[in-house]
Amino acid sequence: YGEVTCALEPGEKFLTESGAMSRMSRSMDLKGRMMGGIFSALGRKIFGGESLFVGDYSAPDGGWISLSPGVPGSVTHHHMDAGPLIMTAGSFLACSPDVTLRTRFGGWRYLFGGEGGFFIEATGMGDLFYNTYGALVEKEVNGTITVDTGHVVAWDPNLAYTVTGMGGLKQTLFSGEGLVLKFSGRGKLWLQTRTLRESASWLSPFCSA
Repeated sequence: YGEVTCALEPGEKFLTESGAMSRMSRSMDLKGRMMGGIFSALGRKIFGGESLFVGDYSAPDGGWISLSPGVPGSVTHHHMDAGPLIMTAGSFLACSPDVTLRTRFGGWRYLFGGEGGFFIEATGMGDLFYNTYGALVEKEVNGTITVDTGHVVAWDPNLAYTVTGMGGLKQTLFSGEGLVLKFSGRGKLWLQTRTLRESASWLSPFCSA
């Protein structure tokens, strides 16, 4: 589904991506919270173009909140009980307060590859929601796999990765593929079937004045 509605017990809290709320009950309170600490959040703002804050919603008397991501696609629930999860910056939608979010610099290649520059590492126990542009594809990796950076949503941290081009400089510049993430090891990898970059490229001829 393209949205999620969460019911909160009295006193319960919920963290959301800034601007993700579409509707809520009147009993909800909202505060802003810095994601990942002030320095990592500042780095995201300068280098990654992402919002500094998450919405910290609480329900003193109980209530509900509906969340909708900014891109059309699917919302997936992930129960955090089997270790950390790493997400691309635009994939996070919401989480329970026992889940800790930290930013991780993806390297200079990833920064200048147009995908935001930073990853989000989620740890702790609780509920995590992330969104995809298009449909979600889950892959079991046992060996190596190469994925276009725009199609990556999340992965197990025991998967090693490198950001690289498609072969040499000529292939990277003229193949139309740009940068890729090369994963190795054993674990799960979640992908999305569409990318904003390709959709924008497809739409651009129809948007001329």
